[in-house]
Amino acid sequence: MVKMSELQKKDLEYIFHPCSQMKDYEKLPPMVITEGKGMYLKDEFGNTYMDCVSSWWVNLFGHSNDRINKVLADQAKSLEHVIFANFTHKPAIELGERLTKVVPKGLTKLFFTDNGASSIEVALKLSFQYYQQAGFSKKKRFISLTDGYHGETIGALAVGDVDIFTETYRPLIKESIKVQGPNCFHCPFNLKADTCDAQCFNKMEEALNNHHEEVAAVVVEPLVQGVAGMRIYSPKYLIKLRELTKKLNVHFVADEIAVGFGRTGKMFACEHAGVSPDIMCIGKGLTAGYFPMSIVLMTEDIYNAFYADYFEGKSFLHSHSYSGNPLGCRIAVETLKIFEEDKVIETINKKGEYLRKKAMELFKGHPNIGEYRQVGLIGAFEFVKDKKTKELFPSTDRVGYEIYKIALKKGALLRPLGNVIYFMPPYIITEEEIDKMLQICKESVEEYLASR
Repeated sequence: MVKMSELQKKDLEYIFHPCSQMKDYEKLPPMVITEGKGMYLKDEFGNTYMDCVSSWWVNLFGHSNDRINKVLADQAKSLEHVIFANFTHKPAIELGERLTKVVPKGLTKLFFTDNGASSIEVALKLSFQYYQQAGFSKKKRFISLTDGYHGETIGALAVGDVDIFTETYRPLIKESIKVQGPNCFHCPFNLKADTCDAQCFNKMEEALNNHHEEVAAVVVEPLVQGVAGMRIYSPKYLIKLRELTKKLNVHFVADEIAVGFGRTGKMFACEHAGVSPDIMCIGKGLTAGYFPMSIVLMTEDIYNAFYADYFEGKSFLHSHSYSGNPLGCRIAVETLKIFEEDKVIETINKKGEYLRKKAMELFKGHPNIGEYRQVGLIGAFEFVKDKKTKELFPSTDRVGYEIYKIALKKGALLRPLGNVIYFMPPYIITEEEIDKMLQICKESVEEYLASR
């Protein structure tokens, strides 16, 4: 047991942390963060850390952003919350008006939820109920990709495929039909994502042709499978998916929770393919790291399937206590204003190119970097034991976690995904800070490899 502060002791006495093995905290106790400003966090001992992962991908414009602080304070003075059934308010209405102008064409209606997984639950229920009410009673299943991740509630786990999250709960889950997803690092066709024709779509095509009569929707993370290791795949996959789902009367559900709001270099990842889904789930960056809120957007066609006389029983009876919270809506409105006024997408692409150039320079020829992949301001190193064979380090080595621990001591918060270390910095990061982030990453990698 390492030496701990009184606050750390109290934390471990009372708190069960997410996505953690609590026993790990005996050697590396949770850091008590007392302050955040810009892309830096400060702990109780005065140590600072670069938040290179935007605090789980949510913080777009830096901690304690002056502009967002102001609108949050202003909104709290007038209305903090009101029941959203039979009531509404100006921030929600303005958010609806602004958001429908920037999302893919055809997504015209908003349904408010509290978090990403909840929005996936809503999307699944909407699609299922739509088809039941439209006379397609056989459509009771879903298709999703292997290695996909859509959250950790029961319905979300059913369309996910990351064993560490799902295995324990399989008896509770009504599994979706899993289709082999794109894995460009281990492409069976020996092709590259930026030049291929998404030949790997053949598996999805086969599944849809065989099961479309019983399938309500296909659920995918557009362009990037995040928890799988920031796997980036061809936009042509999405083009083919959109064409086939339309042809076969199957909904296309886009999980843009992690990749929306500029993260891939476009406002939404579906834009890389020029496609519009039937249902889109957004969250994380929606409120710039300030407030738990997500939204499910849908087409007018889906919305209309629920629009009927009350006694027809077609209502969508799903709700959250904090649905449409005014504080979250006001922050989301300001987030969209910042994107528009500060030309944030241009900034992301400029900084993304700098990140790519510097990462490639710094790690060029590294014997244990199997691949560096990047889109927008998502960058990821995949570590391998053998570069020629692409053999991975054993999962028992916890390579990413060990590198993460070293980087913390050097002042950078990097998160591991198995053998992958990734970057998802706030958009305010400077070129100097990109250099610093990459340098700490390299030093941490070298220190770890030297210790093996």
